[in-house]
Amino acid sequence: MDTTLFRDDVHTVRVSSPGRICLFGEHQDYLHLPVIPCALSLRIAIEGRRRVDMNVFLDLPDIGQHERFSIAEPLSYTHRRDYFRSTVNVLRRHGFTFSTGFDCRVRGTIPINAGTSSSSALIVSWVHFLTLMSEQQRVPVAPVIAALAHEAEVVEFGEPGGMMDHYAAACGGLFYLSFSPAAGLSELPARLGTLVLGNSGEPKDTTSILARVKNRVIESVAHLSRTHPGFLLQKETPDSIESLGGALGGDQMELLRGTVRNHQITRTAVLLLQKGDVDHQRLGSLLNAHQEVLRDVLRISTPKIDRMLAAAIDAGAAGGKINGSGGGGCMFAYAPDHPERVAAAIEKAGGTAYIVRPDTGTRVETVKGAE
Repeated sequence: MDTTLFRDDVHTVRVSSPGRICLFGEHQDYLHLPVIPCALSLRIAIEGRRRVDMNVFLDLPDIGQHERFSIAEPLSYTHRRDYFRSTVNVLRRHGFTFSTGFDCRVRGTIPINAGTSSSSALIVSWVHFLTLMSEQQRVPVAPVIAALAHEAEVVEFGEPGGMMDHYAAACGGLFYLSFSPAAGLSELPARLGTLVLGNSGEPKDTTSILARVKNRVIESVAHLSRTHPGFLLQKETPDSIESLGGALGGDQMELLRGTVRNHQITRTAVLLLQKGDVDHQRLGSLLNAHQEVLRDVLRISTPKIDRMLAAAIDAGAAGGKINGSGGGGCMFAYAPDHPERVAAAIEKAGGTAYIVRPDTGTRVETVKGAE
């Protein structure tokens, strides 16, 4: 490495941001129904320092790739989801300026493409790093970092997606995210026990699942809003849905029942998690109820993930569920007791296990003198 390319008066900066699980509210946020995410102690870190030129060099050893570009001019995108460049463009639009480029290394422990929001954690870390490296050296508050990351990842490329992942990576902890009548975030004081994340190794099947679940539920809600004055998904209950009779076809009605049931479970869970001391068994039973709907009604689980969950519960976990859009990816088990035994059971069932806890949001981890 040619050290003449680095400025003498700067420090190496390291920031990191967490991945997340969706504790409750899977397949709910795109319907403007509340969700309960939890940031995890698996993180993506970016470490780097300013150069004397305008070049950006990013080393990504975890995936065996590199990124190189100059920020001397406005950046054009070279590939779909060109997040490193899009983040620079977004920050410039919001008043951040850069007089030098950077040399960075990106490392992480979050499973990739497994439903634990590795991409959002990466972009939140990149936003945080760039604001520190900007001429302004002005780090926005965590919700603003989340909004900037969402703009760079989702809005800039015209993709569907909410802000749950960005809020989790930026703000951290356990929180309740509601969308009606307006978006709002409330921290939950519950002191959770240990969780065990299990990566099935099966790639997610996001596209086909969203086409089958998301699109059909949205169509059902739009139809009922037109044909049944006063219908409002946020206020429906299992009993009120049954009163709709033959307004929908069988498959659509089943998906709508599952959606309303999951909303009910989330509302029950938030009351439980508003207390500092958690009833572990009650929390586990709510996770199991959520998983039952995701498996049997929305049908987003897989046989392997079902086996991993069964093995975890047999080993002493209080409960668990699939995590993310589904069709593969990760599950997690709530294991306040004997997490090592639960992790071993998940591994025996064919998964890769990580013992994790709730964690803080994006943070500066080290600031040290240039070497």
